[in-house]
Amino acid sequence: MEDFKDRYGPTALVTGASSGIGTGFAEELAARGMDLVLAARRVDRLEDLKVRLEAEHGVSVQVMECDLADLDAPARLAEACAKHDIGLVVSNAGFGAKGWFEQIDAAVMAEMLTVNCHAQMQIAHGFLPRLKSRGRGGLLMVSSVEGLMGGPFSAAYAATKALVVALGEGLWGELQGTGVDVLTLTPGATESEAAAKQGFDPAKMTNVQPARECAALALDNLINGPTFCPNPHYRALFERMTAMPRQQALLAMAQGMRPKD
Repeated sequence: MEDFKDRYGPTALVTGASSGIGTGFAEELAARGMDLVLAARRVDRLEDLKVRLEAEHGVSVQVMECDLADLDAPARLAEACAKHDIGLVVSNAGFGAKGWFEQIDAAVMAEMLTVNCHAQMQIAHGFLPRLKSRGRGGLLMVSSVEGLMGGPFSAAYAATKALVVALGEGLWGELQGTGVDVLTLTPGATESEAAAKQGFDPAKMTNVQPARECAALALDNLINGPTFCPNPHYRALFERMTAMPRQQALLAMAQGMRPKD
């Protein structure tokens, strides 16, 4: 724990910290003795999380309201964090939309592109100079296993997450020798509100990983970039899928993911 804090401390920023993997990251980082800056739209949830983590772990937690669907939000976030010695940036905020591509609302797709792609890129752009000047630290970007290949009936979401994978891998290569570690996290099914919002019954889902377990494994592998899937089931599944002829893999995915009429 002390080695982790020495390398990535004293403070970590976590976006999308009000639920799911973001909350898992906040809990795990606080347990490792890291002070936190937590950013999300739902400040009431962040305030509750702040009280709990400060009481349980004796760390300092700052809360920031931040809607990354606003194009200027990443720049405002970077400016607001200038007074904090942030050694780890966990760029986690994002959301998905599934179904027939042409039936997804165009405004929803535009917002998804902004949050999942624009915000991740601009956050990295805003914080990497500071991390490089420190000579140590980390950037952890949350993508999805769906970013590893095209996703039938999840085409737009998979495309946004593919950008995150490509961006993270490119930055990992650029930052070798700087002391700044880069990891792109590609979770499979993880405990969150996302499944219900996308029309899935969480009670019927299998191989679902607890959010804090996902976060802990990601942090343990931060030094082992460029990409990491923490869920053994999905790691094995996508290793098989990406090794298959592309047409065969996509047809299998389309059959499995096709919405019921």
